[in-house]
Amino acid sequence: MRRSSYPDQEVSSINWQAFKLILPYLFEYKKRIAFAMSCLVLTKIASVYLPFILKDIVDTLDANNSNDASALLIVPLGLVAAYGLVRLSIVVFAEIRDTLFGRVTERAIRRIGLKVFRHLHSLDLDFHLNRQTGGLSRDIDRGTSGINFLMRFMVFNIVPTLLEIVMVVSILFVKYGIWYAVITLSSIVTYIAYSVFATELRTRYVRAANIADSSSNTRAIDSLLNYETVKYFTNEEFEAQAYDQQLSTWEKAKVKNRLSLFALNGGQALIIALAMTAMLALAASDVAAGVMSLGDFVLINAFMMQLFMPLNFLGFVYREIKGSLANIENLFGLLAKAPKVQDVPNAAILSLTEQGEHSINQASIVFNNITFAYNAKRPIIKGISFNVNAGEKVAVVGQSGSGKSTLVKLLFRFYDVDSGSININGQDISQVSQESLRSHIGIVPQDTVLFNDTLFNNVQYGCPTANKEEVLKAIELAHLSEFIDSLPEGLETVVGERGLKLSGGEKQRVAIARTILKNPQILVFDEATSSLDSHSEQAILTAINEVAKSRTSLVIAHRLSTIIDSDNIIVMSHGEIVEQGNHQQLLALEGQYSKMWQLQQS
Repeated sequence: MRRSSYPDQEVSSINWQAFKLILPYLFEYKKRIAFAMSCLVLTKIASVYLPFILKDIVDTLDANNSNDASALLIVPLGLVAAYGLVRLSIVVFAEIRDTLFGRVTERAIRRIGLKVFRHLHSLDLDFHLNRQTGGLSRDIDRGTSGINFLMRFMVFNIVPTLLEIVMVVSILFVKYGIWYAVITLSSIVTYIAYSVFATELRTRYVRAANIADSSSNTRAIDSLLNYETVKYFTNEEFEAQAYDQQLSTWEKAKVKNRLSLFALNGGQALIIALAMTAMLALAASDVAAGVMSLGDFVLINAFMMQLFMPLNFLGFVYREIKGSLANIENLFGLLAKAPKVQDVPNAAILSLTEQGEHSINQASIVFNNITFAYNAKRPIIKGISFNVNAGEKVAVVGQSGSGKSTLVKLLFRFYDVDSGSININGQDISQVSQESLRSHIGIVPQDTVLFNDTLFNNVQYGCPTANKEEVLKAIELAHLSEFIDSLPEGLETVVGERGLKLSGGEKQRVAIARTILKNPQILVFDEATSSLDSHSEQAILTAINEVAKSRTSLVIAHRLSTIIDSDNIIVMSHGEIVEQGNHQQLLALEGQYSKMWQLQQS
């Protein structure tokens, strides 16, 4: 059964290491953060002062109970106005804090998201062949959401609450005695301890739900990406049942999660009720004894409510912070993955123009005794050597699995050779930057994958800075104009996900137009016509021959009829060169190439 390659990692305790990963992105705005923290402190001071105004209002009303009508009217109204002003200041300071710190958080998320995106594109082909898009997408999404949650609740919930607890316990101890402070502090400690304990117990259910969520998401995306395959084999019901099985696992985990949430919330409510009852009973006793005023009773009740309201979400916040830290670590774990193919320090820029020359015909390629294996136990390329001289067209043929397409991957440096070297104009490609290498090579692959965008934008992708006239010229050279003119929306036709709305030949011509627009010195055709009908093949071959004029071309071919005009034909078998020469020479040898030719002709 397919499932995510990136399940939620096991988290037994909070790992504060994740904070170190995001702090550098936050501290770029030290002044903004300092101002936001000042607003946070002012907000808490105002909220702690609010119950004192309530106390004064109640005491004033109680003292002036029918004695002085004017005082009864003026003094409480002044205090009520003060109460409204302080409450307004709490909101204003909180909004300023949220606005200031929100900007910092959003910029940090933007920068981290961009860094991860760039890094994923820098990772080697092996990583992307083994990744599963659904799970990876969720990891990135959860990681960025985790940063947002962590910053919001740590700054706007946890830190302010801790600050308020310290202030309130100190006030209760100084003003009302040790028992008020002891009851408050012990109830808060008990509440926090129970919340952490209960949350730890239910974390397994949350984790199971997340894993099931990732797995079902991966299954759904995987199935939709392979929509045609599902249809070919009429496996819609099989896919639906497999998806429902994943959802069933998620549902069961969510039910257990909900029951454990009930236990958490119920325990928290019991602790709050006992603490409030004990505090109010003690305060009521002191009011009855004349030790405290009615306003003090209201003040203590207000303090307890203020403290427990934010703590009411502690279990949720604690669990989410743990999850956020784990998700942040997963996100930065992607950044920690080092690509297997990397530029050497101070890598040179590949140059294809010799001293005193300005022609594009200077791209010669030398495969010098190269060996390569995806797996050490199964070598793919075994000591191959051959040249592609400047301006020549060299074809590589052979049975499936002989290593033909692997040569293309090695030329593009998607992998590095195990031994030997590949040189372009005498420069070892392992010593030049990957960007400069790939900028000089254009490819028309066997399976052309297009973006779910317009035809125009898909062609322009070959050179994003090209203007419309240049794009239209490339389309014309690729013999794509007639097809585009036949479409109701022309160049603005959206090709669908992976170009599914176009036929194989149409997609190939888009790929050729892209390559023409890129204007590379080296052209690679990786079985570009293997899946086409004869009519489409001839149209594509015409376009290919026009593009390849006066350029260095490497053609990986299945149909021998497409490469008979090649300057040199390399015949491979089991990772080795078994024959080499032009079409007539190889036929004269009456060897493997001759047998392949006769088989295809028959």
